[in-house]
Amino acid sequence: MSLVSLTEPVGPADAPLVVLGPSLGTSTILWEDVVPLLADDYRVCAWDLPGHGAGPRVHEAFTVGDLADAVAAAVPEETFLYAGVSLGGATGLELALRHGERLRGAAIVASGAVLGEPASWTDRAAQARAQSTSSLIVGSAQRWFAPNSIARRPELTGRLLHVLQDADDDGYARCCEALAAYDVRPVLGEIRVPVLAAWGSFDAVAPEAKAVEIAEGVADGRVARIDDAGHLPPAEQPEAVAALLRSFFVPATGKDA
Repeated sequence: MSLVSLTEPVGPADAPLVVLGPSLGTSTILWEDVVPLLADDYRVCAWDLPGHGAGPRVHEAFTVGDLADAVAAAVPEETFLYAGVSLGGATGLELALRHGERLRGAAIVASGAVLGEPASWTDRAAQARAQSTSSLIVGSAQRWFAPNSIARRPELTGRLLHVLQDADDDGYARCCEALAAYDVRPVLGEIRVPVLAAWGSFDAVAPEAKAVEIAEGVADGRVARIDDAGHLPPAEQPEAVAALLRSFFVPATGKDA
């Protein structure tokens, strides 16, 4: 089954490819202000989760590893760079484990080797199915954004919350169930590709300790803090995220930041 939808790349035809992954409840909109800041030197595309944005509607169970396999299958290039947020970041770690020979580097943003407790994800899945994703908007807004982000970027943050409202209830729920079963802590040491683990300074979902755990667990890891950001740094601080990615990608591509 098809699990993800990939946008057409933007940028020079001969440039290295960067693939951008979403957080649960969001879409490629999450990255739209970062893409132009990378597209001078990279070909940039993004993907949508099942039931989110342009992502296919899927009514069968899948794992985060399945998402990684789907992303790898959708990318035609032999090698690529990757950056993903939250569930998209978890997918990045699974890509590094399952398709490491194709990754030139993976930036794992606002994510972890495990996220939350299984029971909390299964409870949220049940809520989405019973009450729709609209019932999750208030809690998600509180988790997603730093204190000043909505006031500073009202249009984009509002559009992201609309993506959550419009998400397919079952697709969202199945993403929650995939996260309930996700835990790559025992196998982090098998990851050999360069990994950047970044966290937002206001992120309570995936705080600094999650990033440090990743960076210390993989063979080649580093950490970075994104100031004045919560759980969705690309939407909250696009310039800072783009600069961080450029700096991280340089050793993998030889391009100037």
